[in-house]
Amino acid sequence: MATGEPVTGIEVAGQRADQREERSWITYWHPLRSPSGEIVAVNVAAEEITERKRNEKEMRRAREAAERALEHLRETQASLIEAEKLAALGRLVAGVAHEINGPVGSSLTVASSLQRRYEMFAAEIKRGDIRRSTLNEFLNGVRDASLQLVANLNRASELVQSFKQVAADRGNLEQRCFDLGELTEQVFVGLRPELRKQGLVLDLACEPDLIMDSLPGPCGLVLSNLVLNSVVHAFPDGSRGTISFKARAFGTEEVEIVLADNGCGMSPQIRRRAFDPFFTTRRHEGATGLGLHIVHNMVVDRLEGQLALTSEPGVGTTVRLILPRLLRSRPESESSRP
Repeated sequence: MATGEPVTGIEVAGQRADQREERSWITYWHPLRSPSGEIVAVNVAAEEITERKRNEKEMRRAREAAERALEHLRETQASLIEAEKLAALGRLVAGVAHEINGPVGSSLTVASSLQRRYEMFAAEIKRGDIRRSTLNEFLNGVRDASLQLVANLNRASELVQSFKQVAADRGNLEQRCFDLGELTEQVFVGLRPELRKQGLVLDLACEPDLIMDSLPGPCGLVLSNLVLNSVVHAFPDGSRGTISFKARAFGTEEVEIVLADNGCGMSPQIRRRAFDPFFTTRRHEGATGLGLHIVHNMVVDRLEGQLALTSEPGVGTTVRLILPRLLRSRPESESSRP
């Protein structure tokens, strides 16, 4: 009435006296004028939108419920991925412990033998019944035992250092320079006992001086997950076979990593879903279906690389990775710093 202009699209709500449900309308208000132009009435048209409003409210509730479910799923997936990472690290710990037992046990045997030699030699000196041949034999024994102890303890120290480096890299996303061959050896130290237990042969071939400026933690996790996936899925029922690992320069700016096995292979249906989260053919044995999914995420998102999988039933499976030597984007842990 004040402006004389039509007013449209006004939403109003009301309730009939004989009904409890609130109803809604869209209203359109148009002035009616006399021949002289004076507004004498207002024409009101109303379109009921109660059903539409009800549907919108239900859709909004459904969307909010779906968003909550999606957030819960993401949190669950993140928890499972972290659990899978910890499980892989646990297998590495068990493998390194098994490897360390070898040189440490051998050192203990050598030290015990050296102690007995010392006691026998001390007894002969006490009796005054020492001969040159006995002295030379004792000195030779001490020399051999010392060499064995040094070699065994150095090996144990190398294993501990390898594990410490791998464990530190797993929990750290800082970019640094590393030799891919050395990283591979450090990662595979903890996997060899599992391979031997399964009767599997690891054929390792890595070009020297493959220096990368990247993320060693995700790179090591990718390598261990690929090998463990072959151990679990490619050789069921205790069958034996070979897992081959090859790394070489691919041009001047990338490296190529090929991990292949001669196991049971995959059908086309399984191969298409191999990288899907939670997809596994061995859930009844406790598999989570996250091993290759983590590999895909790490290679594509973290390492800025590419991967391809080929497999045929009865022939085996091959995974090919192309990784840049220099990671150009900054890791999240660095980019988020103030």
